[in-house]
Amino acid sequence: MKQIDKLLLKSFVGPFFVAFGVALFVLIMQFLWLYIDEIAGKGVSIFIMLELIGYLSISTFPMALPIAVLISSVMVMGNLAERYELSSFKSAGVSLMRVMVPLIFTCTSIALFSFFCSDYLIPKANLQFRSRLFDIRKQKPALSIEKGTFNEDFRLFIIRVGKKEKDGETIGDVIIEDQTNNGKVKFNQILSDSGQMFTTTDKRFFVMNLFNGAQYQEPGNNGMQQKQKFPFIRTNFKSWQKVWDMQEFEMNPTDRDRFSTQRSMLSMEQLKQSVDSLETMMWNGKQEMASDLLLNLKRQPLLRPTSPVTRDTSKKEKVKASKRIRPVLSTQAGTAASGTSVVIPPSPATQPFPPGMPIQELSKTLPEYPDFLATFPKKYHKDLLEDALRQVKLNMTTVDNRKQQIITRKLEAAKTGYELYTKHSFALVCIVFLFIGGPMGAIIRKGGFGYPILVSIIFFVTFVFLTILCRKLAESFVLTPFWAAMMPCVVMMPVGAFLTSRAVNDVQLFSTDRIDKLVRWIGKKLQRNDLKTKD
Repeated sequence: MKQIDKLLLKSFVGPFFVAFGVALFVLIMQFLWLYIDEIAGKGVSIFIMLELIGYLSISTFPMALPIAVLISSVMVMGNLAERYELSSFKSAGVSLMRVMVPLIFTCTSIALFSFFCSDYLIPKANLQFRSRLFDIRKQKPALSIEKGTFNEDFRLFIIRVGKKEKDGETIGDVIIEDQTNNGKVKFNQILSDSGQMFTTTDKRFFVMNLFNGAQYQEPGNNGMQQKQKFPFIRTNFKSWQKVWDMQEFEMNPTDRDRFSTQRSMLSMEQLKQSVDSLETMMWNGKQEMASDLLLNLKRQPLLRPTSPVTRDTSKKEKVKASKRIRPVLSTQAGTAASGTSVVIPPSPATQPFPPGMPIQELSKTLPEYPDFLATFPKKYHKDLLEDALRQVKLNMTTVDNRKQQIITRKLEAAKTGYELYTKHSFALVCIVFLFIGGPMGAIIRKGGFGYPILVSIIFFVTFVFLTILCRKLAESFVLTPFWAAMMPCVVMMPVGAFLTSRAVNDVQLFSTDRIDKLVRWIGKKLQRNDLKTKD
């Protein structure tokens, strides 16, 4: 490795880790604020919080790595250009692309690491984070008995403490309402002047010792006659103790398999299988919808005898048979030739229609009728129209339900496909941002954290905006999941190519010569007008 490569790597590693840490912290805080309301007040230990932050940090690697590459590449090349080291390299015959070779290899390794995280680490981290967050959601809030407030943390108990000393254990003016008697007691309340509350050393039980109080109870009828009366009971005590089990405040682990089928918990191979399954389900749904429609159209088969007969299909018999025909909605194959005999076997599908079904009475050929309904007697027209309308509504409802199922599966397939291809796009953008940040730093010739961060934020916000826009387009079926995931990289690639060509050829990003000439011309014009006005 040459000295120039070592110089570039040393200059790149420090800003990269600093920028990566800052980006990771910002992204973690952004996601953590979404769940802070569900975590606060649950008595979550610092170790569980660190565990959640660790899972979140792994999940945000693909988002933090590109912005770290962008910021560090702008800073490195900006520092080299600001100290005229880059000009020295070029004067010695070392091109900009040769200077960036170690950065290209480094960013390619970062892209591979991002891809590895997206495919292997992130699904497991998301699964652990989701299951742990679900455990916290199920956990009851931490026991906190404040003075002057009614506490309902314990199931079927309401506790109020009127006074509470600084030691946190001595209490006074205590009210406890017990609702665990299941109808045997209508009212059960304990009042006490003073007492003491504490938890056992193993944090397993919560104990209340009350002194100088009374218990008031009103018995219930417990299924006896409503008019039967019971005395109101008052019991005075000098000491009364109540023990509550703290197990209901503990956090119990959840079976992680219940979350393992979500998109963010799947690897690339599992996502591909999920997309294939959804496409198969959509195809089967379309086939089922078509089968339902055809089944409704073929629900009235051709009327045939129930036993084998030999029919003479001469011309005279054909005319007689044509006068009374059942309505047929499907074409039956196998018409007999004139003068031949056809043997029709019995079949369950060829049973006669039930009694009372309308029968066509054809007194003339079909083309002579104005419509199909006219082939039936008029007394059946209303019933036939109502039946047709009912069948149409039923078919429309069936089609709408099937269509909604297909659309839902199509949307899920689009989201799953987008999740699959974003694993590639976030890895690819690490390399694209190198060819944006490096040339941009060489052009602006500014190092440090000022201009580099400003320039990086502009490009990164543009990338995030394109990512959100393309995701919405994929969910709206405007773009395929592949192009929706790759479109931000495709849009940023020409920008990187343009900046690289400008930096390699030592050309300014935007030429201001014409603007300067225009400003000078306007200034001279204004001066002449002022002189004429004074004269």
